[in-house]
Amino acid sequence: MKRFIAITTLLLLSAMSALAQNEIKVNPTNVNVYSQGATTVFLTYGNLGAYVPAETTWCGDIQPASPAIGFTCVPGTIYGTLPRRFDVSRRSGTNGYTDVVSVPASVARKAYQAAAAGQDSRFFYVRRFTNPNGGVDQFVVVTMRLTGNGIAAPFSLTDVQLGFGQSTGISASGQEPQVLFVEPGKKPPAVHAEIKYTGSGRLRGRWEVVRPGEALPDERDLLPESSLPVEERGSQARFTQISRFNVFLSSGGRYTLQGPDALKLPTQVPGQYLILLRIEASDDGLNTSDLSVVGAGRSAVSSGAAAGFPLPVLRYVVGGGDNTRDVAAPGTFLSLLPKDGTTLPATQIAEFVWSENPQAKLYRLEIEDDNGKLIHSAMLKASVRIYRAPSWLKDKAGNSSLRWRVIALDETGKTIGGTARRSFRFIR
Repeated sequence: MKRFIAITTLLLLSAMSALAQNEIKVNPTNVNVYSQGATTVFLTYGNLGAYVPAETTWCGDIQPASPAIGFTCVPGTIYGTLPRRFDVSRRSGTNGYTDVVSVPASVARKAYQAAAAGQDSRFFYVRRFTNPNGGVDQFVVVTMRLTGNGIAAPFSLTDVQLGFGQSTGISASGQEPQVLFVEPGKKPPAVHAEIKYTGSGRLRGRWEVVRPGEALPDERDLLPESSLPVEERGSQARFTQISRFNVFLSSGGRYTLQGPDALKLPTQVPGQYLILLRIEASDDGLNTSDLSVVGAGRSAVSSGAAAGFPLPVLRYVVGGGDNTRDVAAPGTFLSLLPKDGTTLPATQIAEFVWSENPQAKLYRLEIEDDNGKLIHSAMLKASVRIYRAPSWLKDKAGNSSLRWRVIALDETGKTIGGTARRSFRFIR
């Protein structure tokens, strides 16, 4: 009997040891977050094997997840989940996963209220992992502690807004894109960025400009470098550099970053230009993930100035080519880009720009084939004067020409004006 118990105990310990070896790990396991607003934290998971990430939850208390592995949230203590638009996480290497955690202000507020009511000032971030090949789920917990927006909070970006002149126009939080129209050879207004952040640290990076005809950056190109897995850093698309910046941000939470000298912004060639704010990785001991601890690498990765969103861009249009010489009759306005007869590379997403109709409450953009058949349309707010077409448009077009126009509508949906039709095509 004793021999049976001993063998059983050894088998149990062996099974527990194997289970522990297969458990998913995370680093760091404890982080500080701002108690009165949003915070962005960089995490690395390792030892994933065949497991894939699933949903996340913030909660005030946890309990064993049995029969699954780890701990899960106690029902009734859940504060929220990671918003989809802030989920920029992805697989890292062969056995790791980079999680850029944007803690919303609403979650911090609930945790603060719970602490003010006498509960623990800690709360928990729980991510579930599933195995498509079968097997129990795993729940991995990171403990979060409330702190002030000072030296105890990680250096992270929580909102960035870009603007021309004194006004702020484009926000990472979802404002409608605006377009500035500039006469050829004229100086554009000054550019600035309004930045909200937690903690303190060095903000360094560069201003770049995308010229007409160049391939546009994608969303991952626009992420701060610190929001990328270590193997992706330095791989983002680069464009014409206008200027650099390197400033230290103390624990104030807000900063206005002045843009490049407006005289350096190109305005000689007609077309659409994009001004990009590129934020480079910064050292920050409170936003560091040790890859060696979780088996996802050999070094520690510092992620100061990380953000859970792509940085916004500013757009300006120089002239409009032949379009600027059109004469607008009463009740009409102008389609500017792409110009009539333009050819676009098949790898480029088509972008449409038009002038303002002051009476419009809505715009309807229409794209038709060369037989006049409508293949795509979009309803847009009156504040929008630029539209990025879906990527499948080039597949519908094939080798044929397309035509586009914009129709202005009043508050009842009645047509009050329209641009002339312009043709364009994709080349393969």
